[in-house]
Amino acid sequence: MRLGVDWRPLVYVDLVTARSTWPEAELIETERLFLEPLRVDHAGEMAPVLNDVSLHAFIGGQPATHDELRSRYAAQIVGHSPDRRQGWLNWILRHRPTGAPVGTVQATLTRDGERSVAELAWVVAVVHQRRGYAHEAAAAVADWLHQRGTDTLIAHIHPQHQASIAIAQRLGMRTTGVTVDGENRWST
Repeated sequence: MRLGVDWRPLVYVDLVTARSTWPEAELIETERLFLEPLRVDHAGEMAPVLNDVSLHAFIGGQPATHDELRSRYAAQIVGHSPDRRQGWLNWILRHRPTGAPVGTVQATLTRDGERSVAELAWVVAVVHQRRGYAHEAAAAVADWLHQRGTDTLIAHIHPQHQASIAIAQRLGMRTTGVTVDGENRWST
């Protein structure tokens, strides 16, 4: 043990590092999908996949351009918020047999005291919907997070988005009665 004038900064650095370290996204494989950690260069292939106004029916907004996705992905791959109070995990969903991108899944990690909480969100391109990809990917991420100590999963879902409600229920989430920006909070 080192004692002396500089012990306080060393302790401070250790405490900051311990509090601000988040897991990094890793390749996750499911029966039909590869969940590939997000990269900036994914924007080129994801822009056309996500370029459908109907994907925004429940969340508002409009499809992002290639440049907007590049900027968004560049911010997301940092892996944490600027203040390090949130961890950011993002994956591109790929169909295993073809390698074609079919959507995304993300988890925003926070801490509630000693508990680790992950807010999940998923998007599957319209042409790939109704095949169970969103549930398969969200369940794989939920399991991956659980193995890394995440205690609670949450999702915010528009009250009329029946497909996402069904996914949340299959993940063991229940509605909490809390509404945020017109979306109901679901939690395990």
